[in-house]
Amino acid sequence: MQKGPLHGHIIERFDDMSIQLQQAARHILEHPQEVALVSMRELSRNAGVQPSTMTRLAKFLGFSGYEDFRGQHADVIRVGADGFAARALQRDGGGTDGEGLAQRMLQSLSAQVARLCEPDSLLRLSTVADRLGKARRIYVLGLRSCHSVAWHFHYVMTLLGEKTVHLDGPAGTSGDALIRATADDVLLAISISPYSLHTLELAEAAREKGVEIVTITDSEVSPLVTIAEHVVLFSTESQTFFHTLVPALAVSEVLCGLLASHDRTGALEELKRADRHLSSMNTYATSIPRRKI
Repeated sequence: MQKGPLHGHIIERFDDMSIQLQQAARHILEHPQEVALVSMRELSRNAGVQPSTMTRLAKFLGFSGYEDFRGQHADVIRVGADGFAARALQRDGGGTDGEGLAQRMLQSLSAQVARLCEPDSLLRLSTVADRLGKARRIYVLGLRSCHSVAWHFHYVMTLLGEKTVHLDGPAGTSGDALIRATADDVLLAISISPYSLHTLELAEAAREKGVEIVTITDSEVSPLVTIAEHVVLFSTESQTFFHTLVPALAVSEVLCGLLASHDRTGALEELKRADRHLSSMNTYATSIPRRKI
């Protein structure tokens, strides 16, 4: 994700902001180019705050007013092909038909996944995989929309052994699995804005037991970042009303692949064991079952 000229300053002051200022600041952190490209009123509307909030944010950060703040973002107009200006042009020229929207969505998703190939991102993924590989146990946590990402990671890892525990217990028992958690373990927590309160509570409970926190999240000002030793960031921006989790699923697949590659021989043996079991349970069809008459 592109960083604006005040990126570090905003993050440094973020915890001291009111909820409304944080909402405005979060949008600017994720869309710094908008400050230079659109009016304050449109920027405020996109962030879901009042225009006066942008003025208060500018003054909170030490500027005389919004225009002074906006001037600092002039260079951000020079964005890449997947930036705001390009997307604005695509929206104007792409039409409103289903094919146009599908094309914009797929182009956006492709660009977001491609950004995971940047050197800093690749290094983070490798570092996180190494840390997960050294853990005695990996507790996996992702609630609400992030449940699919957490479950995907856990399911693939169950094919490689018994290293993961999915914190997804029925009847409010999600945290019970942490009873035997120790400092030899790691919690992999996935969450995006708006952040699930229960996710944050379980992550804090794990941290108090000495468990190291690794997070896959959407922002440098995510509350998980403050307690995590390792962070993998991904974009949730979408061409529709809904967040996208495609980059998060890509991160999950990459981590599973890296963990399997740490012990290729052991991984192959576990996969053969899983294949034998699934075959014995007649899990998958090899042909279309005949209908009984």
